[in-house]
Amino acid sequence: MNHPFRIVPIILKAHRPSRTADMPAVADAFWLKKGYNAMTFFGRIITHSKQEAEALNSTMNSLKRHELIHLRQAQACGDSWFRFYWKYLVYWLKGCRLRRRLPNAGYLLNPFEMEAYAHMYDQEYLEGCADGAYGWKEYAAMTLEERLSLYESIHN
Repeated sequence: MNHPFRIVPIILKAHRPSRTADMPAVADAFWLKKGYNAMTFFGRIITHSKQEAEALNSTMNSLKRHELIHLRQAQACGDSWFRFYWKYLVYWLKGCRLRRRLPNAGYLLNPFEMEAYAHMYDQEYLEGCADGAYGWKEYAAMTLEERLSLYESIHN
């Protein structure tokens, strides 16, 4: 999957998040920024290489759990990938205001990412949110400064 337009069929064939039980991993390094291991995209997990995709498809690990939390978050956003990505973009843009204080703040302070990172090692978390993950709303209710303080308290 090296051509940028190869993602169009993924979008067109995507099912509602509630109709997606598992997300298969596919390799497409074009869409994945360096420094990131995977990305949820309309019911698929995009990775850098076939080996990484095969590893995610064969076992449940913290990275796959992180991406599956995004699936549950999309279920919580009106069961719509488009609504999920719209909210994700809005939170990312708001977080970018603090990028001088925290590189990549748009990503790291995004409520969706904060929930996914907080629970990616919890093997029971996905079972507890089978109808949608709503933990991101707690982070969204916080100010950016509060999210930054929380992030710094965890990572310093």
